[in-house]
Amino acid sequence: MPWIEATLRGQRVLARANADGALVVEGGRVEIRYNPKDGRAYRAAARNLEIAAGGRVLGDETCDPVPGAPGGAAAGKPRPAPRAHPVDAWVAYTDGACSGNPGPAGSGVVLVSPRGKTFEGFEYLGEATNNVAELTAILRAVGVLQKGWRAKVNQELVERTKRAVATRGARLVYVPGHSGVPLNERADELAREAISRRRSEAVVVPEGTP
Repeated sequence: MPWIEATLRGQRVLARANADGALVVEGGRVEIRYNPKDGRAYRAAARNLEIAAGGRVLGDETCDPVPGAPGGAAAGKPRPAPRAHPVDAWVAYTDGACSGNPGPAGSGVVLVSPRGKTFEGFEYLGEATNNVAELTAILRAVGVLQKGWRAKVNQELVERTKRAVATRGARLVYVPGHSGVPLNERADELAREAISRRRSEAVVVPEGTP
């Protein structure tokens, strides 16, 4: 399936398209690539994508296959299955991104309530490392559920994150990056949105949300 040159909030990307250049939209989202050769795919809201002026339709071979996808480097390996959690538990998907390491950094968070409602947000962190971005995302997710937090970086940030997780009685589950977990991919997209927009958008959960 071809690709077309597009922009996502001002950033140049490649987006899945039909032969006529129309975006391929599934569930309101379009597969995109920031770097055609790193094998990492993302999904962006179609409403946030614009076909670039004079955007070219490019062949499928323009982008390397995603590991784990048909024809990918890790084809045949199963995707990680989500682990069971209590029915009344909130589930958080978090990720951090960094343009350079250190460089402009952002964190992304998606929260899912016990009844399946989703809430998301992102935070621009300025100059930071990828590690700081990922830890901050975890702390932000836990903090929202605890009604607020303030954090610093590096060792203190690690300790704050550990304490917050322990206090909340939360459980951390590692998910390999870009392994096909939709809301984890969304958290990564939000982290990158924070970087591209150089701003933050808080996760807002209405009081009393089940």
